[in-house]
Amino acid sequence: MKDKLLLFLLTLGTAFTLLTGCIEEDRYADDPKGNFEQLWKVIDEQYCFLDYKKIDWKAIHDEYEQFIVPTMTNEELFDVLSRMLYELKDGHVNLASASRVSFYDDWYQNNPWNFREDIVSQYYLGRASTDYRTAAGMKYKMLDDNIGYIRYESFSNDVGDGNLDEILSYLSVCNGLIIDVRDNGGGKLSNSTRIAARFTNERRVVGYISHKTGKGHSDFSTPAPIYLEPSNSIRWQKKVVVLTNRRCYSATNDFVNSMKHLPNVVLLGDSTGGGSGLPFTSELPNGWSIRFSASPIYDKDKKHIEFGIAPDVRVDLLPQDEDKNRDTLIERARKLLSE
Repeated sequence: MKDKLLLFLLTLGTAFTLLTGCIEEDRYADDPKGNFEQLWKVIDEQYCFLDYKKIDWKAIHDEYEQFIVPTMTNEELFDVLSRMLYELKDGHVNLASASRVSFYDDWYQNNPWNFREDIVSQYYLGRASTDYRTAAGMKYKMLDDNIGYIRYESFSNDVGDGNLDEILSYLSVCNGLIIDVRDNGGGKLSNSTRIAARFTNERRVVGYISHKTGKGHSDFSTPAPIYLEPSNSIRWQKKVVVLTNRRCYSATNDFVNSMKHLPNVVLLGDSTGGGSGLPFTSELPNGWSIRFSASPIYDKDKKHIEFGIAPDVRVDLLPQDEDKNRDTLIERARKLLSE
């Protein structure tokens, strides 16, 4: 699972639309001390959650500075810088050299997994590829109780309007729809918006975004509204249940936030993993790249969703159901949609 999640974190699959650019500042020397100081300064001036997470970044500087010595190897330097970045508790923060990438994953560790891919694949979608349909990374079928089921594994899999028309037309005879985004580590924000637009009939404010306006930890622009516009094509009018677990991150977190505000939608499962900051990249003197959250995104009530979104109905995968090759979350969703 960790390898799969790391792949999300290393590709466009984990992030919203990636911001890149040069931060205007003095360049430090290309030595351990210089690389340490520039990394610390970039985070100090540009990372967007220092105040929200109550992180004393100056104290962290003093703590880790003692480990920086002129004779240390690149491997030793990478380890120290990575440990310092882990203090941010942010899966969007990655330090990348030519051979290594650091990533923080405690946001989902020690939480119930609440997903068994083998059970979903074999006993719900079906053992053979002919048992279900697929379009642009979405697997879908009609379950035997006339409930539609869509499994979407990554928002990095582009979904076009034609694909969505095909899927929703096929499932239109169903009494309700399950959208399963468990273990979806993120992807492109455009896919999140395009899919969510199929479930609203009116323009809605689903969140807000701010941008850094200065070097201070709280220097942000006034939050600007994020609107979800209804699609001009086929829109789903019946009930929907979105299945989530702690491994829903980044663009998946954004999708869940949008769906949360729609009247016919119920979120079921566990809280998402979060990851609401819009990422930015910069470069250290030695050429290593640093990627971090730079612009906070909030929900429609202007509350942070960096640490995740709680479900409407909390459900865990039960061992007794697993023993019977049953998915507790899917079964609960089917019951809700049949009521």
